[in-house]
Amino acid sequence: MTDVKIVIGNKNYSSWSLRGWLALKQTGVPFEEALILLDTPQMHEEILAHSAAGRVPVVIDGDITVWDSLAIVEYLAERFPDAGLWPQDTAARAHARAIVAEMHSGFTGVRSHYPMNIRRVPAERPHDAQAARDVARILAIWNEARARFGAGGDFLYGAFSAADAFYAPVVSRFVTYKVPVDDVTRAYMDAVMAHPSMKEWCEAGRAEPWIVEADEVD
Repeated sequence: MTDVKIVIGNKNYSSWSLRGWLALKQTGVPFEEALILLDTPQMHEEILAHSAAGRVPVVIDGDITVWDSLAIVEYLAERFPDAGLWPQDTAARAHARAIVAEMHSGFTGVRSHYPMNIRRVPAERPHDAQAARDVARILAIWNEARARFGAGGDFLYGAFSAADAFYAPVVSRFVTYKVPVDDVTRAYMDAVMAHPSMKEWCEAGRAEPWIVEADEVD
């Protein structure tokens, strides 16, 4: 029996849940999942039973409740310092925190134009102007991180970290909507999609029967 629990939304659609879940998986600690269906009349009330913020994900560790994906990552990094959620190198760690914060607060064009939908048959969806700006910035972030800090492995800072957890839903989106990328970025995306935790999440997402119409775009 574990004292750690994560409250998430549908795995097919909930990008913020994926971020918190990947970070928690990275700790190696066993945990319980509670899945709340998105876009239902009872959704808000069900989430409020776990957090007054009314959003997922929520991590509950004994008598400690942490909501918001960025706060969850920081809490888990403190609670499980050997999990490697942040790079050890000072410069890499500062860079990782900056790009995670940028993801946390921005890129609304990508989020709205390319909703996460793991089940969707991959097919192109042309950019709108805001999504195009976001895509260009994200590709620049990934290439800079890989060039400066990624020599030790296949991920942004070599080993899988909180930064990869935060950008994993974007990787999924780029795969789903066949966003054109360069070879360096393609190799990074392939590594993320092949990560065992990401594969586990995606397999569960594809198996879900529930539909959120707002996230089913052409």
